[in-house]
Amino acid sequence: MSKDSSSKKPGMACPSTYKTFSLAIQALVALEKNSGKCPSADIAAYLDSDPTALRRILKTLSNEKILESREGRDGGYYLAKSADSITLAEIYTALHIHRAITDSMLDVAKQNCNGGRMKNVISDILSEVEESTLKVLKAYTIADMVERTN
Repeated sequence: MSKDSSSKKPGMACPSTYKTFSLAIQALVALEKNSGKCPSADIAAYLDSDPTALRRILKTLSNEKILESREGRDGGYYLAKSADSITLAEIYTALHIHRAITDSMLDVAKQNCNGGRMKNVISDILSEVEESTLKVLKAYTIADMVERTN
């Protein structure tokens, strides 16, 4: 994964971007198709992405109990639950995608004569956007993505 201009929030394991979200979905689909545990280096090679960046994403998903990991020679990552119970909304939420978008948009609204009101308006609209986004993403699971890519 190439560097991007997104900022990294303190305490977050990986930068939250749509690119991160896409890589997370692709990694979970690859794990499901592999039907078992898989080292992060193998997943990164399969996705043609940077292993370090992918490990950050996988660690975040592990912290959120979407993935589990085993260290050692026979180690690797595997899904913590069935692919049909992992929704895209769960992944999106785990990666804090909406928060990153909201923070970046609200950072631009300055505290000028109209800035405070503008921040409130933007915040309200972004809340609606997140609600709509999560509604759509809840309708799709990793199993759906596997089926659609076969």
